[in-house]
Amino acid sequence: MPFINSSVVASRRNAASASRLHVLPVAAALMVAVVTSFTPGTARAQAPAADWPSRPVTLVVGYAAGGGVDFMARLLAEKLSERLRQPVVVENRPSVGAVVGSTQVARAKPDGYTLMMGAPGPVIFNHALNDKLPYGPQDLAPISIMSDSPLVLLVNATNPATTVKALVAQSQAQPDKSNYAASSASFQLASELFNKLTGARFAHVPYKGANQSVQAVMGGEVTMALADSGPAITGLQSGKLRALAVTSAQRMPGLPEVPTMRELDINLTLSLWIGLLAPAGTPTDIINRLHREIVAINQLPDVRAKILAKGSVPATLEPAAFAQLIAREIPFWRQLARDNGIQGN
Repeated sequence: MPFINSSVVASRRNAASASRLHVLPVAAALMVAVVTSFTPGTARAQAPAADWPSRPVTLVVGYAAGGGVDFMARLLAEKLSERLRQPVVVENRPSVGAVVGSTQVARAKPDGYTLMMGAPGPVIFNHALNDKLPYGPQDLAPISIMSDSPLVLLVNATNPATTVKALVAQSQAQPDKSNYAASSASFQLASELFNKLTGARFAHVPYKGANQSVQAVMGGEVTMALADSGPAITGLQSGKLRALAVTSAQRMPGLPEVPTMRELDINLTLSLWIGLLAPAGTPTDIINRLHREIVAINQLPDVRAKILAKGSVPATLEPAAFAQLIAREIPFWRQLARDNGIQGN
């Protein structure tokens, strides 16, 4: 099984080098010159809109309130409202895989008044696992990522398994009672890769949002979840959750006592971005304006502090580099899923 590192390095200034996906040589062949035939966001070109925005902007989130994507959307909406001098209203459209919200934005008029706070789940992993979605990668125009976050392996604090090794053994002994929560294809694929790498036997249980997935672990509905640290912080601080491992390359500053997967000889290093997208054909001047605003917003001390407090890292990408990242990762993850017999639900 190849070592995976889908993280986007936050400190990059060079957009070209920033968008590279790094893997060990065993997987490198999958990534050489892999570019799909589409360029995200090139369809339905519109004329420039010099007076944009002249009315409120809707920022769609395909997940329920309280999760990491929702948090980032509300943080961005607050600052964008101030800078654009127009309200930016967050609209939650939760569904499994964030398909409903993604489809809404993909079909919206490309005039800059409907945007999407996205993540690899609906933008990359859905397409890697499902060829029959109501929207395609070419229907969305990437603007910029805003943050990058590793995942945390969570169990209920009452679970007798206090290590990953014990948790895997538990699932092997009781596969009919072992499952994991996942709110999107990204979390599902990461969890299925964990199964493959460790021999664990956790079954998938879908949820509509990351917060609901974490609550399912807290409530004993499922055995475990691989989740971004934002929704997990409250449960960890209250003592209702236990973190067994993180998927970052090094230990997380906020969870210094929790080992990385690599320390446990599990070759899985993975982090997930959260970023802004628009309907394909949105005028280039609007795309560029929004990118500049995100760069400026991410440099604000209070914004950086809030992102870091959630266990994420502030990050940005130029629209073209963001599009290249998406175009490159879809076939990579599709092949990886096929090689390991992983299918979307």
